[in-house]
This record gives sequence, structure tokens and C-alpha cells, in this order.
Amino acid sequence: MARDFDDDVPRRIQDADDLINARKRDEAERIRARKRDADERIYVVTTNLVIDAQEKLARRRRLDRIWRAGAAVSWASVLTAVIGTGIASLTTGDPGRFVLGDLICGSLLLMSLLALVAVHFAGRDVPTLQRLEAQLASAQESLWKQKVTSNPDLDDRRKLYREEVTTAIEQYQTDSRKYRRIHNSLQTLIMIGSAATTTIAALDTGKELTWQSVTLTGISFAITVAAMFTGYYKFRERSYFLQQTADSIEEEANAVRLGIGPYSEYGRNQEGEALKLFTQRVEQHRNEQRRRQQQLDQPADQATPSSQPPAA
Repeated sequence: MARDFDDDVPRRIQDADDLINARKRDEAERIRARKRDADERIYVVTTNLVIDAQEKLARRRRLDRIWRAGAAVSWASVLTAVIGTGIASLTTGDPGRFVLGDLICGSLLLMSLLALVAVHFAGRDVPTLQRLEAQLASAQESLWKQKVTSNPDLDDRRKLYREEVTTAIEQYQTDSRKYRRIHNSLQTLIMIGSAATTTIAALDTGKELTWQSVTLTGISFAITVAAMFTGYYKFRERSYFLQQTADSIEEEANAVRLGIGPYSEYGRNQEGEALKLFTQRVEQHRNEQRRRQQQLDQPADQATPSSQPPAA
């Protein structure tokens, strides 16, 4: 039989091969999609385990702090009552002279015992601190291993890093606010205590107290405390620099909206470049404000803000 030159067998074979390869690719893509879905579900479950362990650990630590505070108050109340009663008995021969102190110590002891009982019942369903720390470490290790084995591309790694950096920033800011609050509380106590000591010394002169002398002493106390607070917290400088930063950012916003100043070179089709420059300049203003804030928080003999506000 003569060969038919119109025979399209090679083309049909090629089409069949292409169809088979396409089906293989589709099947491989479906397998990868199912694997990604399974990995995402595992990631969500592992993340929830980490969050749950963190919440339980925070609750256990809070309960432990309350327990330690209650125990300390209980022992301090008992010791104060015993020592105070003993001193009253030795010095005056009448233990009843310390009855008011005993009542106060008894009240504190009762409240602390009630707090200990409440903590005991509230923490019955919460594991121990060591167990929770081990669970959190295990869950975090599983989460890190999953991130490593998933082998994401560069964009995904950058997104993951961005989320991790956000968490780190929140943690640093939380710790900073906590220590700043503690420091400011102690500094406030020192300033008020110093002014109160001077005021009490001024009142304890043995002279008859009149409303004029008491008023004068109270005004002096208020002025002393106000001067201390003003010199330490620098409210005027903080207000000036915050307003300066707000004005600078507002100027940038008006300039990018109206297309003037450094944004006059960008046309209608270059809005992305203009927004890029706008973001960069606003971040510079915000970073400058952060540096000023840090300098204001330092002692006066260590740092001075880069630009001082004008004199009032």
C-alpha cells in the first residue's frame, strides 16, 4: 500500500504527548496545591498552639505574681503585728497600745489570704510555669521547623520577616513602656517625697500654725513639685517637637497633593514615584522625632536635643 503523504500521525502523536504532559502538569499542580493547603492548615494549627501557650503562660505568670505578693503581704502583716505588739508590751507594759496596728495588720492578712485562696482556685486548671514554658518552646520549635521546610520564595520570606519584625517591635515597645512607667513612678515618688520632707520640716517649727503659714507652706510645696515635674518631664520641649513634626508632615502631605516643592517634577503618570518620595520624607521626619524623644528621655547632662525650642 502506498504511503499517504497527507497522513497526520506525527501531529496526532505530538498532540497526544502534549495532552498527556498537560494532564501530568495539572496533576502535579493539584498535588502541590493540596500539599500547600495541608501545610497552611498545619501552620495555622501550630500558630494557634503557640498563641494558646503564650496566653496560658502569661496567665500563670500573673497568678504567680499575685500569689507571691499575697504571701509577702501575709508574712509582713504577721511579723508587723508580732513585732509591734512586742515593742508595745516591752516599752509601755500594755500590749493594747498597738491594737490599731493589730487591726490594720489583721485586715491586710485577711485580704491577702482571700487573694491566695482566689489564686489557688483560679490556677487549678492552669499547668505549672515550667510545663507551660516547655510547651511554648516545643510549639515555637515546630513552627520554626515548618517555616524552614516550607522553603518559601524570596517574596514570601520577606513577608514573613516583615511580620516577625512587627512582633519584635511590639515587644520592644511594650517593654519600653513598662520600664518607662516604672522609672517615672519612682521618680515621681522621689520628687514628691523630697518636697514633702521639706514642707513637713517647715511646719515642724514649734510655732503656732495659722492659716497664713499653712497656706504659704502649701503653695511652696505645690510650686516645688511643679518645678520638679517641669524640669524632669520637659513638657514644653515635648509639645514643641511634636508640633514641629506634625507641621512638617502636614507640609509634605500638602506638597504631594498639590504637586509642589520636591514633588513638582512628577507628572500625572508618576504618582507611584511621588508617593515613594513622600513616604521616604515622612519617615525621615518621624525618625527625627524618635531621636528627639530619646534625647529628651536621657538625663540633662548626657544629651541635648538637636534643636532647642525658642525661649518663651
